[in-house]
Amino acid sequence: MRRGIAAAALISAITICVSACSGGESETGDASGPVTITWWDTSDATNEGPTYKALVKEFEKANPGIKVTYVSVPFGDAQTKFQTAAGSKGAPEVLRADVGWTPGFAKSGYLAPLDDTAAGKDVAAFEPGLIEQGKYEGKLYGIPQVTDTLAMMYNKDLFTEAGITKAPATWAQWKSDIAKVKDKTGVDGFAFNPQGYYAMPFLYGEGIDMVDPGAKKITLNSPASVKGIDTLKDLVTAKGSRKLDTTSNAYPNIMDAFSSGKVASIIQGPWENANVFKGSAFADKNNLGIAPVPAGSTGEAGAPLGGHNLVAYAGSDAAHQEASSKFIAFMTSAKSQSQVAVKNGTLPTRGDAYTAEVTANPGIAGYQKVLSSGQPRLALPEYSSLYTPLETQLIKILSGQESTGGGLDKAAAEAKKLLSDYSVS
Repeated sequence: MRRGIAAAALISAITICVSACSGGESETGDASGPVTITWWDTSDATNEGPTYKALVKEFEKANPGIKVTYVSVPFGDAQTKFQTAAGSKGAPEVLRADVGWTPGFAKSGYLAPLDDTAAGKDVAAFEPGLIEQGKYEGKLYGIPQVTDTLAMMYNKDLFTEAGITKAPATWAQWKSDIAKVKDKTGVDGFAFNPQGYYAMPFLYGEGIDMVDPGAKKITLNSPASVKGIDTLKDLVTAKGSRKLDTTSNAYPNIMDAFSSGKVASIIQGPWENANVFKGSAFADKNNLGIAPVPAGSTGEAGAPLGGHNLVAYAGSDAAHQEASSKFIAFMTSAKSQSQVAVKNGTLPTRGDAYTAEVTANPGIAGYQKVLSSGQPRLALPEYSSLYTPLETQLIKILSGQESTGGGLDKAAAEAKKLLSDYSVS
């Protein structure tokens, strides 16, 4: 999820984009020449970008009437930059957008509907929950390019040494297993990354989300939410759990500890598969266990579905929108997604892309099995912003600075500022 290119290169790229996106002619000004579209790719420029650049060349070869200006844009900057560019009529024709951005961009009128275009013709081949995340108010605005969800990652060797024969199905079982690992191996059984996104399985396990759009209600501080976060706090403070890391380096610290065999289990997504496999504990890739996050007291289990959609800019003329749709269709085809999965280790969004070559990667095969339990994010423009107040209070709750109820009340109050017409539990 880390994206980066040099600032000078980005400035140059955006200059190219503005000139390429602003008119219906080719770059030479010849209306009869190829249509040129610009694609802002927010994938990792070093590890993932080369695969996408190769696909762009394949697309251009298959579609000689369309040229694609490829621009690598850091993921952390892309949302704001696209909003700014779209507001000034200079946005790229195609953007690789986080699924959480799609509703907000659509609400602002920045995106073109894709329902009746080449891009939308194969929707039946995609995971239904992922297509739902590409919609806003009944219209399809984003085609899923890659997906992810959270799961339990665990070290099979350490679990076996501790006498654990299968992954836990409940949080209570996981708590027990954490203690066994510590007792039998001396290794910490669990480490948690205290970010709001990683806390969502504990809410889903109690049958609740951060908000209820149908009732126009903020549910961050509901009794069910309190119960879910209490379960998380119990797990984080359990015997055998690694001391909570609240530093700015918490994420890499946890991943280093897991990949080197100093922590036996974590909650993580498939974007870390490649890095995990580089660790000394997973020289044998089959040592990585991947299982669904456990169920809560309701018997429900689930984790947020994430990933990226390809979206098209609504400010382009008809010729450029048609070219954009063809490009999106190509980049999200089964063949392209399989190629990306093999090269980049990411999860395809359609079933027919999971070829034998793709699933030979144990990381991909493991996460494919848990995708069906993923929870689509609500099609609410403000939804992604709700993670911030949750995370602010989550750190305080888990570190004992705030009670669960008190912290979630404060998180709900902050959420109310984003959703003024919503009531609070």
